[in-house]
Amino acid sequence: MKTPIPRYHSPLGRLLPNTTDLEAIKQNGWRDQHILVVSENDERLDFVEREIVRRIGKRLYGSVPRSESHE
Repeated sequence: MKTPIPRYHSPLGRLLPNTTDLEAIKQNGWRDQHILVVSENDERLDFVEREIVRRIGKRLYGSVPRSESHE
C-alpha cells in the first residue's frame, strides 16, 4: 500500500523574497566590500570604460573562449 508523502512547507520560505535584486546586491558589494561586478557590455559604460573593464578581466582571468564571448 502506497501512502502519500506529506509535504511540509517551511515557514522560512515565506520570509525570503521570490526575486533577487541583482543590482542591489552589486551595489551593496561595492559599498560594503569594495567588490565591483560589471559586465563589459554594460550600456551605462562608454567605449573607454568598457575597454578598461575588458582589459582588466583579461589580465586577471585570461581571455574569454570564443564560445563564451557575448559579442
